[in-house]
Amino acid sequence: MDLEGGVYQNRLKRESWGTILTLAYQSLGVVYGDLSISPLYVYKSTFAEDIEHSDTNEEIYGVLSLVFWTLTLVPLLKYVFIVLRADDNGEGGTFALYSLLCRHAKVNALPSFQLADEDLSDYKKDITSPLPLTFRGRLKSTLETHRVLQRFLLVLALLGACMVIGDGILTPAISVFSAVSGVEFAMEKEHHIYVEVPAACIILIALFALQHYGTHRIGFLFAPVIITWLLCISSIGIYNIFRWNPHVYQALSPHYIYRFLKKTQREGWMSLGGTLLCITGSEAMFADLGHFSQLSIKIAFTSFVYPSLILAYMGQAAYLSQHHDIQNQVGFYVSVPEKIRWPVLGIAILAAVVGSQAIITGTFSIIKQCSALGCFPRVKIVHTSSKFHGQIYIPEINWILMILCLAVTIGFRDTRRLGNASGLAVITVMLVTTCLMSLVIVLCWNQNVLLAILFVVFFGTIEALYFSASLIKFLEGAWVPIALSFFFIIVMCIWRYGTLKTYKFDVQNKVSVDWLLGVGPSLGIVRVRGIGLIHTELVSGIPAIFSHFVTNLPAFHQVLVFLCVKSVPVPHVKHEERFLVGHIGPREHRMYRCIVRYGYRDAHKDDSEFESDLVCSIAEFIRAGKNVGLDEDLKETEQRMVVVGTPSTRVDGVQYCEEDGEALDSASTSQCREIESPPVAKTRKRVRFVIPESQKIDKDARDELRELMEAREAGIAYILGHSYVRAKKGSSLMKRMVINLGYDFLRRNCRAPTYALTVPHASTLEVGMVYHI
Repeated sequence: MDLEGGVYQNRLKRESWGTILTLAYQSLGVVYGDLSISPLYVYKSTFAEDIEHSDTNEEIYGVLSLVFWTLTLVPLLKYVFIVLRADDNGEGGTFALYSLLCRHAKVNALPSFQLADEDLSDYKKDITSPLPLTFRGRLKSTLETHRVLQRFLLVLALLGACMVIGDGILTPAISVFSAVSGVEFAMEKEHHIYVEVPAACIILIALFALQHYGTHRIGFLFAPVIITWLLCISSIGIYNIFRWNPHVYQALSPHYIYRFLKKTQREGWMSLGGTLLCITGSEAMFADLGHFSQLSIKIAFTSFVYPSLILAYMGQAAYLSQHHDIQNQVGFYVSVPEKIRWPVLGIAILAAVVGSQAIITGTFSIIKQCSALGCFPRVKIVHTSSKFHGQIYIPEINWILMILCLAVTIGFRDTRRLGNASGLAVITVMLVTTCLMSLVIVLCWNQNVLLAILFVVFFGTIEALYFSASLIKFLEGAWVPIALSFFFIIVMCIWRYGTLKTYKFDVQNKVSVDWLLGVGPSLGIVRVRGIGLIHTELVSGIPAIFSHFVTNLPAFHQVLVFLCVKSVPVPHVKHEERFLVGHIGPREHRMYRCIVRYGYRDAHKDDSEFESDLVCSIAEFIRAGKNVGLDEDLKETEQRMVVVGTPSTRVDGVQYCEEDGEALDSASTSQCREIESPPVAKTRKRVRFVIPESQKIDKDARDELRELMEAREAGIAYILGHSYVRAKKGSSLMKRMVINLGYDFLRRNCRAPTYALTVPHASTLEVGMVYHI
C-alpha cells in the first residue's frame, strides 16, 4: 500500500477556508481530547489534600484565577501564538525542534549522514549562514565544536520523548478513572470503590486491545464526541454561573491569585500540582501539527476549546462558592445537576477514551521518530490506514503501555496520586519545549538573543513553579514518571551507544573496492546469475560482512547491489529525492550502491513494489548517469552518487514492467521502445524496461540494462549480516555490562534491520560475524 500519498497533507493548508474549517473540525477529536477532559479532575486534585474549601471562597476563587491565567498564558499565548510557528516543514513536536536545531547548527546525530543529504530540498529550506562575529554565529560554532553540548541537546530531546511516553501511560489511567469515578454519586455508601477500579481496567483493556484496528474506522466519531463533551460542560458551566454565582467572573482577576497564595502559603504552592492538570494535553497542539495546519489548530482552540473550558471551570467554581459542606467531594460531578448525571457520565467516559486514544497515538509517533533517528530499538510499525499519514500501531509498545497503565491504575486507585504523576510528566515536556524553543528563536528564526532570554524567563518561570510543586509530591505519585523516564532513557542511551560503536566497527573494518577487485583472480571468484542484494548500514566502502562472505564462499551474483536504507533529519523526503545510486568500481563489474533515504515521519515501503522501484532506479541511473571508464579513480567513482526519484516521479524516465512469459507478445508502440531480455527457458516472469523514444542511450548502457534485466529475471538473493556484538578485551566492567548484557539483550529482542522489506525466506542468506567493539 502506498502510505506516502498522504504524507504531505500540509499542501492542503494553503487551500480554501472550507478546507481549513474542515481541518479545524477534525482537530477537535484528535488534538484536544486530552485537554478537553481536564475539568474532570483539576479541582478534585487541587483540593485533595493540601488546601480546603473555606467559607471565604478565597481558595476556590484563587484556584479559578490560576486556572484561567495558566490556560491563557501557556496553551493560548505560548503554543498557539509562538511555538506553533516553529514547525519543521509542517511537522511539530520535541523531535521537530531538535531536527531544526541539528540542521541549522549542523549537529548531525546520525552516523550515516552524508553531505549529499544537505542537498535535500526540505533540509536546506530557510537555512542561512550567520555572520561569525554575531551571537548567533558564535552559538552555532560552539554547538558544532563541543561534543558535550551536542550530547546534552540529544539527552534533552530524549528526556522530552521519555516524558511523552510516560504521559501515554498516565493520561489514559487518570482520564478513564476520573470519568468512571462519577458512579460514586449513584451508589450507596462506599460501594463505588468496588466498581471504579474494575470498570476502569475493563475500559482500558478494551481501549488497548482495539488499537490494532486503527483510528480511521471510528475516527469520524472522535470530533462529534469531543464537541458534544465541550458543549455539555460549557452549558453546565453557564447554568451554574447564572444559578449560583453570576459574579464569579470577578475571580478571573490576578488579584485573587495573590490573595490565595498569601493565605495558603506553602500549602497553596503545593496544590499547584493539581492546578497544573488544566493544561495537560497542550503539547498535543504542537505534536500533532503535521496532521493539520497552524491556522486550523488556532481556530479550533481560540473559538471553541478555550472558551468552553473557561466556562466549565467558572461554572464549577460558581457552584462550589455556594456549597461549603462537600469537603471530600470537591470535583466535577458534584456540580452536575442530578437529573443529567448519568448521561454526562456516559459522555465523559467516551470523551476520556477519545482523549486517551490521542495520547496513545502520540506515543506511538514519538517512538517511531526515536527509532528512525537511531535512539530506540527497532520495533514493528504497522500503518493502520493507507490514506491518513501518522495513524500507526506498534504491537510491542501497545501491550507494554497497557500493562503499565493497568499497574498504575490498580496501584494508586485515586485521582490525587495519578494527578501528581501525570502533572510532572506534562510540565517536564513543556520545560523541554521551552529550552529548545529558546535556541530555535536565535539559531533558526535569527531573532535577537534578548527575545530568547525573555521567552525562557517568562514561560520558564511559570513552568518551573509548577514543576517544583509537582516534584515535591515525589513520594505521593510523582516518582512514577521519573522512574519510567529513567528506564526508557537508559534503554535509549544503551541502544544509541551500541549502535554507534557497531557502526564505527563497520567503518573501521570496511574494505576498499581495490581489494574486492584484486582478490577476485586469487580466489577464483565465480559470478552466478541473478542480483545479490547486500544490506548494509555503510554509505561508502564494502562492508566487512561481505568480505567475510567472499573469502569463505568465493562466488557472488552477476549484479551486486549494496543497499543502505537510512533516515535523515527531516520529517519527509520527497519521492523525486528518494534514491541515491552510484557505481562501485568500473561499470563492467556491475556493482552498484543504492542509498534509500527516508524522513523520520515517512512511511517505509513494506511491499513488493520496493524491489521494482529499486531495480528501476538503477536502470534510470544507467540510462542517465555519467559513464565511468577504467582510467578513472575508483575512489572518485564510488563517491559519485546520482539522485534518482521513484518511478512515479519520472514521466520521461525508464519504466519497469514485469509480465508472465506467455503474455509478452505485445508489440511496442511508436512513442516508446522496449529493451527486453532474451528468452530464457522455464522462466516464470519476463522483465522489460520501457524507455521514451526521445531518450538516447549508447551501446554500453544498453548492454548494461540488458544484463540487469537478465539478472532480475533470474531472481534476487538477499545477503544479510547477522552480527554478534561483544565488548573487546580490556574493556571496563561498565562497558562489558552495557554491550554484553544490555545491548545484546536489546538486539536479540528487537526487530531485524530489514523488517520493512518483507524479505522472502527462500531467497535469504545470512552471514554471521562477531563484532568486538
